[in-house]
Amino acid sequence: MGVPKRQWIDGNLKTLCAGQKNGVVEVEVGTGCGQVKPGWESDYMQRRRVLPTKVGLSTNGYSMAQALVAQSNPPPPPPPGGPNQGPPVVRQRRIQGPTSALTDFLASHNIDANRIRRDAEARRAAAQASWDAENSREQSEEAGLEEETPLEEKPLTKAQLARNKATQKAAAKAKASKTFQKAQRKGMDFSDSDDVDEDLYGASSLPKIGQFENCQICYIRFSVTPYSRTGPGGGLLCMKCTKDLDDEEGGPRKKRKTAARYNRRNIESERLEGTSARGARDLVSQCVSTLANNVHQAEDFGDLPPVLVDKLAQLLSKRRMLDSRTLDLFLKPGVANITAYDGAKLKSDDYIRIFQVAPTIKHLRLRNAIQFKEKVMDYLTASTVELESLSLHGANLIDDEHWTSFLMAKGTHLRSLKVYHTDVSFGDEAMRTIKDLCPNLTRLKICHNQKVTSAGLYHIAALKNLQHLSLELYKPTITEPYVEIITSLGANLKTLSLVGIPDLDDTLLNAIHTHCTSLSKLRLKRNETFTDAAFAALFTSWRNPALRIVDLGECRHVDSLTLDNPDRIGLCSAGFEALMAHSGRHLGSLNILSCRHIERAALERAFGEGKTYPELETVDASFCGDMDDFVVGCLWRSCPRVKNLKVFGCFGVKDVRVPRGRNLLGNPNARGMMIEGEEDE
Repeated sequence: MGVPKRQWIDGNLKTLCAGQKNGVVEVEVGTGCGQVKPGWESDYMQRRRVLPTKVGLSTNGYSMAQALVAQSNPPPPPPPGGPNQGPPVVRQRRIQGPTSALTDFLASHNIDANRIRRDAEARRAAAQASWDAENSREQSEEAGLEEETPLEEKPLTKAQLARNKATQKAAAKAKASKTFQKAQRKGMDFSDSDDVDEDLYGASSLPKIGQFENCQICYIRFSVTPYSRTGPGGGLLCMKCTKDLDDEEGGPRKKRKTAARYNRRNIESERLEGTSARGARDLVSQCVSTLANNVHQAEDFGDLPPVLVDKLAQLLSKRRMLDSRTLDLFLKPGVANITAYDGAKLKSDDYIRIFQVAPTIKHLRLRNAIQFKEKVMDYLTASTVELESLSLHGANLIDDEHWTSFLMAKGTHLRSLKVYHTDVSFGDEAMRTIKDLCPNLTRLKICHNQKVTSAGLYHIAALKNLQHLSLELYKPTITEPYVEIITSLGANLKTLSLVGIPDLDDTLLNAIHTHCTSLSKLRLKRNETFTDAAFAALFTSWRNPALRIVDLGECRHVDSLTLDNPDRIGLCSAGFEALMAHSGRHLGSLNILSCRHIERAALERAFGEGKTYPELETVDASFCGDMDDFVVGCLWRSCPRVKNLKVFGCFGVKDVRVPRGRNLLGNPNARGMMIEGEEDE
């Protein structure tokens, strides 16, 4: 590069003519090499000008440099047998595809990948030779020292062993990676394990914060944080391995945070359900909960008392764990009571197995018994089982014919019959069958029924032994059959529940006042025609003893008609004061939900100073607009045993103070209830 043309021609001419006295060099294109011929001319300058022309630029495009290379590297001699002997020469075809702009750019700047690779190999070989020489020198020195004073090798610690093992695993993992194998296929030299660790497993390849990485020691996948520690092999460690490594190295121990014994969600859930309790749980509850948590390992409940078995049934049903396997734990010969609070996972064969294993069963209660179908009822009808009480919830696939067959076969033994959510079955024909075939029935409950009409209600009046009646019908009915039932059975009735019958009028309240003298529970819900005057007359001078449970929720005036309620529809101030005066001393549960026309003055008089209700435990005063902080404070004072007070929708309740050990549910502010004082004894 940079040599003048004349000087370059002179130098090559002297090279070609070395050892020749007379002659001119001429390149014969056919042979590819230079030959000297005699006939040297005297004019040296003329021959110098002729040389580039005579050097093969005529046909095949040979240059002077190619001629020099051809002279220094003559072709191999022909084979011994002649030019036609020996293996045939295979002419290779070199096919190249299109090149990229980057390739053209590198080629224009004399940048060659092969040359770069050769330079890198040369540098690596030099470094390896230097390292080998230094290593051999150190080993010789250490060997000399060991010969003079041999030292005992100390055993490695657990952290050092883990570090060495992690390093070996990291190197093996890097060599087995796709990057390493791909590099080997391309001809790259990765014989040195240190280079592998540096290139393929170095610190530059560590993931960034927020990315995922596998722990170097335990291989658990974790998210990289600013506090992730680098392991002995260069990789990152998870939190557990970081802590273990810190302990091995004697790092500072952080104080472990004590986990909450019971999370807030469970506390609030129990508080809303009214089952929250302060202090430690009793031993029986702990044992029952432990057994429910490990029910998959239980083979039999043994001789647990029926109360604990019922608690287990409630827990398993609440957790949706009652299935074909866990049902077997409740089944054993001789059992009299079986309760399935959630039978959604039970099949028809499971219900049949109940009667097969326990033919002496007397009381059966099933909720969500969707698969209690007609074939189960046929088996029960044909079996020797004599049920005294049957409670079926959700068995809506049994028609009236099968109900009639069952009552004809087992009706004489029945003492209690509860039927829920039967849809379009269990109608007036079933009611007539009950009157004729169930003379000993003392409890009848028909809820969410779509088929019973007013004509079927008249048959209930013939059940002379009936003591507990509960009806919730969807078809519109009139007041007369209810009045006849009260007139015929009122003296024996202990509980009366009529829910969702909006057209009942004051005639029913007058009949209850006249004929019912033994009631302990009265529930009249969702009515729109009862008047406040009729409620006041019902509880005034009533011969019935004080009620234990009163539920008059949603007996109110519909505001969409007239807002001021001029006719005093529903439970209002006069009826509420008469109720508290009659049953307040022994009342245990009170529900006045949505009785919004009870005035604040009536509430103050009912819970005012000098009034005490020692047995009242639960009160639901939700959506009573005149309930405020002062009334709630009066209620706490006059009802010392109240544990749960519901005030949903009472926006006058804001900053009330709740005594310790009591629950105020539905407080409309964001802070919730404010507890003060000590728990009442």
